[in-house]
Amino acid sequence: MEPLTTSVNPQSDEFRANVDAMETHIRTFRDVEQKVLDLAEAAREKFNGRGKLLPRDRINRLLDRGTPFLELCSLAGYKMHDDKDGSMAGGGIIAGIGTVSGIRCLIVASNSAIKGGTISPAGLDKTLRLQQIAKENKLPIVSLSESGGANLNYATDIFVQGARGFANQARLSAAGIPQVTVVHGNATAGGAYQPGLSDYVITVRGKAKMFLAGPPLLKAATGEIASDEELGGAEMHAQVAGTAEYLAEDDADGIRIARNVMSALPWNEQLPIQRNLTWDEPLYPIEELLGVIPSDAKKPYDVREILARIADGSRFMDFKHEFDDQTVCGTIRIEGHAVGIIGNNGPITPAGSAKAAQFIQLCDQAGTPLLFLHNTTGFMVGTHSEQNGIIKHGSKMLQAVANAQVPKVAIVVGGSYGAGNYAMCGRGLDPRFIFAWPNSRTAVMGPAQAGKVMRIVAEEKQRKSGIEPDPKTLEFLEQATAKKLEEGSTALYGTARLWDDGLIDPRDTRRILSLVLSVCREAEARQLRPNSFGVARL
Repeated sequence: MEPLTTSVNPQSDEFRANVDAMETHIRTFRDVEQKVLDLAEAAREKFNGRGKLLPRDRINRLLDRGTPFLELCSLAGYKMHDDKDGSMAGGGIIAGIGTVSGIRCLIVASNSAIKGGTISPAGLDKTLRLQQIAKENKLPIVSLSESGGANLNYATDIFVQGARGFANQARLSAAGIPQVTVVHGNATAGGAYQPGLSDYVITVRGKAKMFLAGPPLLKAATGEIASDEELGGAEMHAQVAGTAEYLAEDDADGIRIARNVMSALPWNEQLPIQRNLTWDEPLYPIEELLGVIPSDAKKPYDVREILARIADGSRFMDFKHEFDDQTVCGTIRIEGHAVGIIGNNGPITPAGSAKAAQFIQLCDQAGTPLLFLHNTTGFMVGTHSEQNGIIKHGSKMLQAVANAQVPKVAIVVGGSYGAGNYAMCGRGLDPRFIFAWPNSRTAVMGPAQAGKVMRIVAEEKQRKSGIEPDPKTLEFLEQATAKKLEEGSTALYGTARLWDDGLIDPRDTRRILSLVLSVCREAEARQLRPNSFGVARL
């Protein structure tokens, strides 16, 4: 593979303007993340008074020192449901991929410092997505549980679908994926089944409370009077009911026991020996990704400029470059991992669709993971495209994306519009992981186009009805439609609704891709030991 050359001038005024625009986007989502951190930090004194650790401190103690933690879906539910200003984003959960006792795990912690860790509809969606990630990537789950359960203001939105999370837990156990839960506090009603369905349960003495009905409900329902400890205390579950396998003295001790449980598993020993990967760094600094993307979203650029800054040695093998350059396909390596790239330099043409579909099948044949870099207005429209089979070829590209068995990772680096989002393995096509840069936009079409479409449709409808169209009304409709789509296409809007697994700083792209490709590689090599019903306490 030959190294890519760059046409970007980091000293130019245009480059500097691009950097400024991207840094503004980054600050916007980082400020929201900081709001969430600040709100949780405000509860530190209260947690200290109760002899408890804050949720993020629990995670830090759980992780192996000096190892990375890739947080996932950190802004789920942003400005949705009860979250008025963004400070409660996250769905009541902190989650990510990290290493515990040398084993790569999915870590899920109730964010009990904010609204008692209650789960909103976005929190339920996040939970289901996390379980999907654990299953697809064969990751053990370590849960640090302390939650008031479902947010009762939205109980009707959560109740029926909430059962899916419990079903997933049962199926993960049956698939041979261990689940370890430390119960740090309340786990009431449906929330009690989360630890109950785990394979290993650790309760914290004097703090954990697990029951289907707390003392008030018990008294109201049956007239029986019982204390928290009698009904569902840590000691009762460890010594009498047998729900818990281990009894911890405090939060830190519970986390210590969880680490010991993980270290006792021969999880890594069961992996086949894999060769150590070696690589060269890219020829161009990763920081330059801030200036590669034009501040004007309408201005085109070559996706190879991104590849030059994330690929080992900036080397790229361009596939069918002379056949179609709107859809860029080819092979790179990222920290030693072979990757098939599909990127956009414009709309997806009939030739680009055919090219991409063939390339996807070649990667699937060779077992090469796929990376999709979204920046497209969608499929090319017009008489020429239709006559050249854009529907036929586009459908085959979608078919190839949907059916490819190799791991698929996507990053939305720019626009992701219309069926182009589908063809580039957007959320609906089930990528193994999908992230977005903070400048990105995802929508059915561009806001201006949507406004014009609504105006044309309304005007034609009025004329057919014998009504003379009112220019002011049509103008208002056009502008209102454009504004609505503009607001509903931002990166923050999309990540709030889990259209991606999180917003990332472009400078972190190579590091994150290396981590998730390593996760996928390990998953492909791992053989699980499934059974019919999962592990049960009998």
